[in-house]
Amino acid sequence: MSPKKNVAIVGVGLIGRAWAAIFARAGWSVRLTDAHAPTLSAAKSLIHDELLALNRHGLADDPDGAVARISVASSLADAVKDVEFVQENGPEKVEDKIALFAELDRLAAPDTLLVSSTSAIVASRFTENLKGRARCLVGHPVNPPHLVPLVELCGAPWTLPEAISRAREIYRAIGQVPVTVNKEINGFVLNRLQGALLAEAFRLVGEGYMSAEDVDHTVKDGLGLRWSFLGPFETIELNAPGGIPDYCARYTGFYKELAAASAGPEVYESPNVDRVIAAWPHQPTPERIAALTTRRNERLAALVAHKAKQTTRS
Repeated sequence: MSPKKNVAIVGVGLIGRAWAAIFARAGWSVRLTDAHAPTLSAAKSLIHDELLALNRHGLADDPDGAVARISVASSLADAVKDVEFVQENGPEKVEDKIALFAELDRLAAPDTLLVSSTSAIVASRFTENLKGRARCLVGHPVNPPHLVPLVELCGAPWTLPEAISRAREIYRAIGQVPVTVNKEINGFVLNRLQGALLAEAFRLVGEGYMSAEDVDHTVKDGLGLRWSFLGPFETIELNAPGGIPDYCARYTGFYKELAAASAGPEVYESPNVDRVIAAWPHQPTPERIAALTTRRNERLAALVAHKAKQTTRS
């Protein structure tokens, strides 16, 4: 089935605005809706700002043309009328998602994909009782989605494989990198990988093995450089002459020892968490957070642009 190239963005906070920019940049007609009127009224201007920032790095060809494809819907029903795709970005509360998806299922055409940006709630928890539950799934992005292209697709046990395949095709067509989580698991995959690293970082800092800032350097000036273009399996394939089988033979004894004594939930409790907070030498002032967010986005945009050029040349 060919896309109508109409998408409804339900909830236009930070994540919803990023999705709007992504779809509009890719040529889709975008309809915005949000229950909070001030958020909705401010959204289009903020999306235009993001498109202009993308344009500075060569990541959006025509910001004005893209924002012209964005409209504010008068209601949820108006937003989802005749759309191929709904990207929901509501609160991370099961009760809210149950209520919202009931409305989406009632209002949207039967062949419209209903996709949630949730980062922590599996689809079976808010779609079980829907007539159209087979077309519902999670499309979990990474913040900020317009600069980090990965999106995790995860259906409920009743989600049709065809729905996941259609979502995967659409995300790929708009420039994202979709990956499929084959069965539901809390945290999906990205947050589980991130959580494993974060727990060990909390332990190492809390127990005094390294300063918090040096742990960050270990990732951003060490592991992160490889991880920006190699995954963990590609990394270990290159770390032993005989590839992954050789790596497993050489090094998994050490990793078994680490796994046997892995960081537990206590690293996020007092007194360890207090030691971690005390070890971070910066105060989270609004000015610092705003400046770091701008720096992060600019550097991510430059990195994405660099990777795109390398892919083109290869």
